[in-house]
Amino acid sequence: MYRNASRLFFLSILIMLFACAPKRVEIPTYEGSSLTDVLSSYKDIYSIDTTFSATFEREDTEIRGDGIVRISDSGDMDMRIYSFGFLAFELSSKDGVIKSEPRIDNNKSTILTYGLRDCLFWWDIKDYDLDESLNDYILINSQRHVWINKKTMLPTKQVIFLDDGKELDIIYENPEKFGDLWYPSKLRIEFAKYAVVLRLKDMSVIRRG
Repeated sequence: MYRNASRLFFLSILIMLFACAPKRVEIPTYEGSSLTDVLSSYKDIYSIDTTFSATFEREDTEIRGDGIVRISDSGDMDMRIYSFGFLAFELSSKDGVIKSEPRIDNNKSTILTYGLRDCLFWWDIKDYDLDESLNDYILINSQRHVWINKKTMLPTKQVIFLDDGKELDIIYENPEKFGDLWYPSKLRIEFAKYAVVLRLKDMSVIRRG
């Protein structure tokens, strides 16, 4: 009887554990879907709001913080980054005029404005040629190369070519669902000696009309 009671107790614990365990939502598979149709589904997004944790890396130095940003497809943006609950950094960009407090150098400014805009609005690439590898479609023009996974139809990598001949390299990982939108939740942007790793906590988009 004791043995039966122990088995019932153990079974009930297992049932409770499985019932309480978070259910993982599987990433939809779009293999065979039209790439043009998938890209078109993003075209009416003109603004992105996201909260994130950020790690700024330079050589052997790391600075961590939490942030919030609103950015439009025009590149206009407002960003605030907090450290230990206190506002540590603010940046705004309006019609190409960038202001920050404290002031930052050109490399950081490039990552956080031009780089972040093209990083988040990855689908907004025009007049591109299409190539492909075994796993990815590759969208190519003179300013950007974007790798899009054939199964998830989400970006895995992007290279942005700047006017001065330098490059921004972006790696996308860990797709998650934010509302009704699937999006990579980990973004790594590398430029010159700097790197920024963003881990998105939440995201919402505003669409036209």
